[in-house]
Amino acid sequence: MKYPKRLYAGVAALALAASGAVVVVRGRHGGDAPPAGDAPAAVAVTPTVAQETARKKAVDVLLAARSTAVLKGDLKGFLAAVDPKQPALVARQTLLFTNLRKFGLSSLKYYTADAFRPIPGLVDKFGAATFSTRVMMRYQLSGLDPQPVQTDLGYSFVPRSGGWVLVDDSAADEYLSADGHHQPWDFSEVVVVRRGSVAVVVDKKEASIGTKVAQVASKAVKSVQKHWKRPWNGAVLVVAMPQNSVMSTLWTSGSGEGWTIAAKAVTLFEGEQMGQPIGRPIGSRIVVNPALRKKLDKDLLVHEMTHVATATLGLKAPIWAVEGLAEYVRCRSIEDDPHWSVDPYRKRVRSQYLPKLKTLPDRTTFDTNADQAYGTSWWVVEYLANKLGEKKLATLYTDLAQHGQSVLQKDTGQTPTQLATATKTFKG
Repeated sequence: MKYPKRLYAGVAALALAASGAVVVVRGRHGGDAPPAGDAPAAVAVTPTVAQETARKKAVDVLLAARSTAVLKGDLKGFLAAVDPKQPALVARQTLLFTNLRKFGLSSLKYYTADAFRPIPGLVDKFGAATFSTRVMMRYQLSGLDPQPVQTDLGYSFVPRSGGWVLVDDSAADEYLSADGHHQPWDFSEVVVVRRGSVAVVVDKKEASIGTKVAQVASKAVKSVQKHWKRPWNGAVLVVAMPQNSVMSTLWTSGSGEGWTIAAKAVTLFEGEQMGQPIGRPIGSRIVVNPALRKKLDKDLLVHEMTHVATATLGLKAPIWAVEGLAEYVRCRSIEDDPHWSVDPYRKRVRSQYLPKLKTLPDRTTFDTNADQAYGTSWWVVEYLANKLGEKKLATLYTDLAQHGQSVLQKDTGQTPTQLATATKTFKG
């Protein structure tokens, strides 16, 4: 979320048009033969259904072997399908293997999804039989993910010596989900710091930052568990990498504190295709803004941890409840320390935001005036906590998450309009 001062291509599934084994030569001047010195251009012919099936089966066998190699710690087996003629590709894949081994994978499976139409640069470089495809990576992090989740990769293969060889792992990135395939293990070498139920991934050169963030995150978990009256094991992966594009495209402009979002909770689903959620929400990652990774504080992470703790309940809660609850837990956790107070925030909400409150904040309110939306949403939840108590507040939120705002009057005895009116006069 945004904290003032304090820190606070969509490409649809592409048609299957990957290269086949048949190659023809096209003249560059109409139908004439190319002039002397002109290299003929290779043109891929769409494979038959039988060829597609055989190709997919062969590549899936190759990918399954790589999955097994990661789980067994077999680097040689992992690199067996990588083109040895490309040192840079071998180095990237070696780093990928090294990083994946550090996350404690309890399961891992790679398999082909939809194929991409031939990528011109790759066809020119490796030949008309180059096969580019989206590969789904389905995995589970031990102690963090209650069940497997997945992300997508873009890989290109060529037939060689009776089999298939991986020749490229990045040219198809533009066809993948915007925030899915840039995973923390895809950049520099990492270190994973575990503290209780929390794991923090940072660049290996910044291991001390990982230790600090893990300490802060562990305290944040305890604060959420104190004020969120539903069972939550506190398991979460916090990503605090220096690169701007890790799991996110939010950190791309601006400078200085207060200009953008400090961190975000990314919800994970049972399945995902091209970044579109499929199935139930089953967990989350917290991604920290790289510009602020060295100076996190507990209250920032408490807000995001609250989103993690509630994410698996459902997606139907109105935004005022989602953000208001996260702010409620954050503010309560701050005032658990007798040396800290949210009184300045409370006064600003009462004097500047509540007089303007007519209806419960919706998405438009958050888009047009985020400060007012967060502040009034917090005060709505403060009112409900005072009226119901924290246990019944948790019950209400669960019902909202599963059924939407239609259950509000049943659970509180108030319509949305009545709730907004009561909040406006609530002194706290």
